[in-house]
Amino acid sequence: MFGFIPKDREVVDRVKRVQLQWGDHGIDPFGIDQNEIGHAYTILKFLYRSYFHVESFGLDHIPPKGRVMLVGNHSGGVAIDGAMVVASMFFELEPPRLAQAMADKFLNRIPYASQLTSRLGHFTGLPEHAERLLNDDRMLVVFPEGARGTAKLAKDADTLVRFGTGFVRLALETNTPIVPFGFVGGGDALPTVANISGKMFGVPYIPVPRYGIPLPRPTTFQLLYGAPITLEGTGNENDAEIHGMVEQVRARVSWLIQQGRDLREGRMRANELELL
Repeated sequence: MFGFIPKDREVVDRVKRVQLQWGDHGIDPFGIDQNEIGHAYTILKFLYRSYFHVESFGLDHIPPKGRVMLVGNHSGGVAIDGAMVVASMFFELEPPRLAQAMADKFLNRIPYASQLTSRLGHFTGLPEHAERLLNDDRMLVVFPEGARGTAKLAKDADTLVRFGTGFVRLALETNTPIVPFGFVGGGDALPTVANISGKMFGVPYIPVPRYGIPLPRPTTFQLLYGAPITLEGTGNENDAEIHGMVEQVRARVSWLIQQGRDLREGRMRANELELL
């Protein structure tokens, strides 16, 4: 799909250094394609470093290898946050890591979208897909707010709605550490004032920003990673215990968002952050 875009040399080098089991044709056992990543991440590099300005903090909390779940908030409008998290793992870490997300099921109804996302490592959001990735010691990005999170209006962009519980059971079942993150700025990039039905186009909704066109404008983002959380259990705990663990993670994400807001609005300096 992005084959017409010349691959950036830095991107090509980083793709080669991602520690996955690449086959002779540059395809890993899950069907991730080095060539497709090279083209797509060339665009991602422009967005991450030039179109947007991303201030990433707490990268030392990210394990250099092994299974890990990055759990954070959606910031409203569209999933710009997911792209920036993926970019930070690829462009900021040494060696680079390929963060993989669970794609929304509606993408299966859009021509070529499902094929492209799977070649980039983002599979339909089914529990069995997530479990396979983690059991193979991959990095999984999870937004427990789901579509409720991206549908937030600009005035609520940096708040949290209800978290689902599946990610906690999955973390327990696979013995996976959780790295919480807070993403701030999405409401400024796409200041959504309303959502209209997107059923005609095969999507849950279409955001309507103040300026009419649903395309994000350049802005600065704050992306804060906290210390890993290791939950104790088997995944068979009762709902009350699971909800308690979910709230533990949610509280950490909320704390990171608040610090990101304080940093963004000049109430805090970077050296004052408490990324616990």
